[in-house]
Amino acid sequence: MSQMMDRCKENPSEDRVSVSSHRNTPTKMKETLGMMQTLRRSFRLAAEKSPVSSKGKGSKVTDTADSAQSTPPQSPSSPTGCGDSSLKTSIYQTLNFRKKKVPDFEKFSEEKEEKEEVWEEIGETYTLPEIPHTALSVMEINKLIETEVLEKAHLNLLALRQEFKQEQERCGGDSPTELSRKEKDLSLLYTNLRNKINGIVHDSISLPSRNKKLLVHVARIIQEEEKRAEEPGRLPDSWMEAWRKAVEEGVQAKVESIHLEQSDQNISWLAVHLGRLGEAIKEDLENVRRDLQSSYPPSFRVFSTYVKSYHRAVGQHLKKLEQQVTALKDLYALLDWIMNGYKRIMGNLSLQEDMKDESADLQFDDDFLKQLKDKYCCRVKEDMRSSLDRVIQLENEEFWRDRRTPEKVEDFFDSQFHMDIWTKVKGNAVNARKIDAQLEQKVIPSCFEVLKEFPKKFEAEFRHHCSSLKPQTPWIEYQITYINSFTSLQQHMEDYRDTCAYQVDEFGQEVKWLTIKLIQNLEDQFKEDVKPYLKKMMTRRWLTDNNDFEYVYSRTEQLSQHCALMRPPHVQEFASRLHYQVVREYVSQLMKNNYSCKNRKHENAASKIRQQWNKLSELFEDMNSTHEWLHPVGDELSDIIGQKNKKDIKNHLQPLVEHYPDFSKKHLVAVLNFRGLMRGREHQLILQRFTELKKKLGGVAGDKNHILFGDMQVTVNTDCLSNLPFSCFSVLLPDN
Repeated sequence: MSQMMDRCKENPSEDRVSVSSHRNTPTKMKETLGMMQTLRRSFRLAAEKSPVSSKGKGSKVTDTADSAQSTPPQSPSSPTGCGDSSLKTSIYQTLNFRKKKVPDFEKFSEEKEEKEEVWEEIGETYTLPEIPHTALSVMEINKLIETEVLEKAHLNLLALRQEFKQEQERCGGDSPTELSRKEKDLSLLYTNLRNKINGIVHDSISLPSRNKKLLVHVARIIQEEEKRAEEPGRLPDSWMEAWRKAVEEGVQAKVESIHLEQSDQNISWLAVHLGRLGEAIKEDLENVRRDLQSSYPPSFRVFSTYVKSYHRAVGQHLKKLEQQVTALKDLYALLDWIMNGYKRIMGNLSLQEDMKDESADLQFDDDFLKQLKDKYCCRVKEDMRSSLDRVIQLENEEFWRDRRTPEKVEDFFDSQFHMDIWTKVKGNAVNARKIDAQLEQKVIPSCFEVLKEFPKKFEAEFRHHCSSLKPQTPWIEYQITYINSFTSLQQHMEDYRDTCAYQVDEFGQEVKWLTIKLIQNLEDQFKEDVKPYLKKMMTRRWLTDNNDFEYVYSRTEQLSQHCALMRPPHVQEFASRLHYQVVREYVSQLMKNNYSCKNRKHENAASKIRQQWNKLSELFEDMNSTHEWLHPVGDELSDIIGQKNKKDIKNHLQPLVEHYPDFSKKHLVAVLNFRGLMRGREHQLILQRFTELKKKLGGVAGDKNHILFGDMQVTVNTDCLSNLPFSCFSVLLPDN
């Protein structure tokens, strides 16, 4: 045995293992490439004729019957330790090579064969090379482990375990010092071997080609140790689990090594990093398919193990990244990559065959994905709020501050912020839908939660900046502009009724509140402007002076022209409200008992009322007022006031009672007072006729919803005679 070991020491090249083929090839060989190929064919031919020729390459173990004849890396105790050396020497002598050239030629040939070889996946079964009868020393075995001569190191470890087992059986229950020392040596060497294997596996994802053959020995060692798990001298835990952990740690290290820029250095730092990460994952899994998978038996499920490791490692990496992500665009990039980008990587065409039985989903702990989506929705709300604040700021900068006239779109005043808001909401919805349909269902209501606060906030800011403009033209134009713009915004938001009807209704209520308030502002300002002039109606001056009425008419006409720039349906609503207010204020002047026509002036008054009334009616018809029911009241009151014979008045009461059910006795008394008929028999007969008509037509009178006189105040006449019942005057009649 010692002679055999001496012979091998004299020929150290015979202990060379498969990894020796990875040493650098001398550049001088390139010059003789053509001649080398011819010599290599001669070398192969001679080797095939040799009875000791190896059928495998390197230390590769096959599961065929011929595998027993394969030549693994030899231990010093192998009886065939130097057989190949004399064969090669004889061939080299035949080919007239100088001895110093032989090693270079051998390396070159082996490297060329590696490049040309198509590596096939190794089988599940294998034949263990012969275990040495006597193990090497602990130092020698440890040296083999350090230099990655793993097969030889493992065989000697097995030999050492056999020696330990035999000694343990001889000692029985006793544990002498020598046995204890050997057990510690075994544990130390196996731990070193485990660590070395873990390191090789850890780095194999980054160096798949270099470790290709070495991994074959790793796989066989793991298989053998799993078989011997119950024998003495073993490590306590599973070698297969240790291998999986090494794969996971290697993948984790690879993921963490992907370059990550700081957000202040690159605005697209996260998108760039995720792109690099995705490319690295794809390349690594392609390397696993092409290089690593064929170095292991099928039972290792190499590709599946690496895929699962990437699921876990990338999931952990993204959880760390999430803590750095604050901007909405980065949250979107992260979520999109998780929900779509990673699946596209795993579904790549080059990986499809092996991925068909694998999940393409990342692995996260707890409710990470839910929390990330919630964080995204919160950021959407914050971003939406900032955008709406910016809308108000731009309105102030572009219009309010400089009193600029609003822009017109399709002949209507309009501020385009409603398009900006609609685009913002739509963009959020589309982006969320790209990530996940469920996320879209959360994002849209989140937008509406912020949006429903916008009308009140806008109105407060508008009032703050523009209240000093009242009642100037810009103030009126701004009111109309925002009635139009918020109406358009509400119409845009109706697109999301199927997604969140409740939130759409809430927003609609807020917009309705704002439009009513803006319309009310216009109406109140108009009433404030014309009130002093309306008070002068139905007076002595009014009979001879048209200035007050002309101002009211001019102001109404001016507002009508502005309202032409208001979009439907609010233009009709406002015109109708304005129509009602003007009619009510005009008619109410008759009820204030400011003037009583004498000396047949009632005919002039009736004529003037009819003339002015027709002029106002035509104006409101042009404004498309929907209150047509207000048109008759002027003519019907004029008929009562203008009758030459007071006896005929009672014959003109019925149209007024029919059309205006809320016209009461006190209102009739006020009209008669204005006409100059404040007492007397005819006065009472008219009131009696009115009472009869009210009873007769009470159930069939006009629309009860048409309220004109109901809350119209009447100045009470203190003359007691006008309120006496008709029976008090019966004694004065000619027949009595």
